[in-house]
Amino acid sequence: MSSSDNIKKTIENTSNVYGVVGVCGIVGNLIVRMLMDRKLNVLGSDIHGKKDCKYLYTLNNYNIPLYLTGQNKTFLNKLDYIIPPPSINKDSDFYKKIADYNINILDVEDLLEIFKPEKPVLCITGTNGKTTTTTLLKHICRSAGLKPTEHGFRNLQGNIDYIPPLQARLAGDVAVLETGTFGKKGDLKLLIENCSPDYGIITNINPDHLVEGHDFMDYANIKREFIEYFKNRTIIINSDDPTIFGLVTKEDVITFGINTQKSGVEYKKCWCGRNIKIEKTITGSGFYNCECGLKTPTPDYIAMNVDETNGKFKLQIKDNNIVNVEMKLIGLHNIYNCIGAIAAAREFFNIPLKDILDAVKSFEGVPGRIEHLSNYNGMDIIIDYGHNPAGVETVIKELKKVYDSIAVVITVSSESGESGDNDILNNILEISDFIIPASFASRKAAEKYGEYISSGKIILTDMSSTKYKKGTVGATSNQVIDGVKIGLNCNTNALICLGEAAYKYKEDIIKYKKKVKKI
Repeated sequence: MSSSDNIKKTIENTSNVYGVVGVCGIVGNLIVRMLMDRKLNVLGSDIHGKKDCKYLYTLNNYNIPLYLTGQNKTFLNKLDYIIPPPSINKDSDFYKKIADYNINILDVEDLLEIFKPEKPVLCITGTNGKTTTTTLLKHICRSAGLKPTEHGFRNLQGNIDYIPPLQARLAGDVAVLETGTFGKKGDLKLLIENCSPDYGIITNINPDHLVEGHDFMDYANIKREFIEYFKNRTIIINSDDPTIFGLVTKEDVITFGINTQKSGVEYKKCWCGRNIKIEKTITGSGFYNCECGLKTPTPDYIAMNVDETNGKFKLQIKDNNIVNVEMKLIGLHNIYNCIGAIAAAREFFNIPLKDILDAVKSFEGVPGRIEHLSNYNGMDIIIDYGHNPAGVETVIKELKKVYDSIAVVITVSSESGESGDNDILNNILEISDFIIPASFASRKAAEKYGEYISSGKIILTDMSSTKYKKGTVGATSNQVIDGVKIGLNCNTNALICLGEAAYKYKEDIIKYKKKVKKI
């Protein structure tokens, strides 16, 4: 028995009492559930009162005694182990206070080392498509009778820091985890190691999440950390992306791609230093053949006879089995997401192919991803969470295949700064019929195109002149509605509200549409 096994056996003694400090926070909340899922005796504490403890709803099914508004003597005297939040410094008054009590201290890293997931764990990363691939795969698992672990926080993506590793350790049959990165060297490596995954999927590597002034290949090298973790494990990759396929150094990877008409040509930096020509399907992926020898392989899972506007395609699998796939999602980007999820469900979780296809057909999609809100006088109102150049371009191109004419309300403030805002505007300008910049950032990008403003293709709002930015949320509720107000008066088949702000304020959009309908 290893030393960690001995420690675990001692810690899991059912007579021990564990005090989790910070249960009103995300990490503390997850730790409580992780320990209680293991039938351990847990008490919770926080400096906040009940009304300020916004995640208490996740503990409704857990019978945990809570000591809110501080750590009193009664709480501390009952404990054998205490788990402080990682945000508290070791030299703080809190640590000085608990030093007077005979309590063993455990931190989050201790818990991650002692308590392993004890279930199959799959991590999904990539620049675009992580959320849809993750959500679809979990839907397939649930349809097959498998319970995926869920962090349970409303309106929280939860793909960074300690959330995925702790989610992997909650009760469930499988853990399907979206894993992101802050774009710093080593952070994805640490996150993946903490998750202890058996399997992985990488969707694509594009420069969309780059901080302005940073190098794309440096960013791609961070994704290399994901692939290197799986050098002795199984990984599924989008081999239509040369940046991903150029990182693969082993033969036993599972690949997926699309055989369809190409939409144009772009260039992407190859690992050999050359600019590699891509006959693209979507941004950053397609057919490529570099002088260094890097070229598109024949994928193990390949989509053919693609009808992306209706979500239909034939899928050829590596054993030459060909099946018809139908989904409610539209767009080539969603076909990529779908193939990755199908491959993982079949290869990793051994779900029968028929059950997988039935689940794919019933999948309604991810809220905020090409989400149809309603219809106004024959105009479909759609929101999409997209907030980076490649993601926005893909969404607008796919919607333009469905609708003859579209108007786009932009609520984005790009994480890549001014260059990202300019790229988003340029990508939309080529495709849409009307553009309404509702955010200050998109307005600044649009003001450079005086001829389009004069022609009426770009319509500026009054409220977009007020600066607002909170992460990638580039607009307030009033700014979003101001853009929607103009968009509803455009003579188009669809109004697309783009960005995190559009998603955040979608209920306000619905209310405004109903109000206008009555007038």
